[in-house]
Amino acid sequence: MMSRLLKSLMAAFLLAGLTFAAPAQAVGTPKPKPTVVLVHGAFADSSGWNDVAGRLIGRGYPVIAFSNPLRGPQADGEYLRQFLSTIEGPVVLVGHSYGGAVISNAATGNANVKSLVFVAAYALNEGESVSDANHLAGGETEVTNHLKVKPFPGAQGEDRDAYIDPAHFHRLFAQDLPRSVTAVMAATQRPGALAALVTPSGPAAWKTIPSYFVVAKQDNIIPTVAERAMAKRAKGVIVEVNSSHVPMMSHPDLVTSLIVKAASR
Repeated sequence: MMSRLLKSLMAAFLLAGLTFAAPAQAVGTPKPKPTVVLVHGAFADSSGWNDVAGRLIGRGYPVIAFSNPLRGPQADGEYLRQFLSTIEGPVVLVGHSYGGAVISNAATGNANVKSLVFVAAYALNEGESVSDANHLAGGETEVTNHLKVKPFPGAQGEDRDAYIDPAHFHRLFAQDLPRSVTAVMAATQRPGALAALVTPSGPAAWKTIPSYFVVAKQDNIIPTVAERAMAKRAKGVIVEVNSSHVPMMSHPDLVTSLIVKAASR
């Protein structure tokens, strides 16, 4: 009886010109977005990326703000390299200031790193130090005249931790932010090993990985002429902005847009 009923129903569908079809499969599913890894520099911490991170997350990007040890370009680069090995899929590496030296050391030979973004940052050549790079194109910086140094456990030889003197922090680091903000930044700054400023960098990933640069035209930490020289040397995409050393805080929309551009290539 049930078999006859089923046959009758099938016949009715066929008479009506209807057919059975499998459900359609999704077409054009977007590929996953790359993970954006944000790397802070010396005299700062990951909180400097908060505004940019929030905007990227709002656009659907996975974001990680990496805690930079600030011990030296190659040592910190190796630390980041091992951290990146735990991330699946494509990565966009973004470095601020000294963090640029770290991402360039970490990314060499890593096929998952699709692009590098340098935000008022050092893009060092192999064998070059932060101190060397400050003098590119005739650049000069006075930040080394306003450092406070303190001992730290395990320091080698005469090495010390270096902090920017809080009395000069606003003027040097972030003169376009409110003093109430820079006072907190100065109080919470993470020091970098003094030796990190003169330690040679390892191989330069920007020679083989597409690179993007935000050049800060009012930078009192890295000379603007030096930033521009590093960006041109790397043949990168360059955006210049009328900013202090922290464009990710004073111009987060611009920095976010450039990161999205780097992630979309």
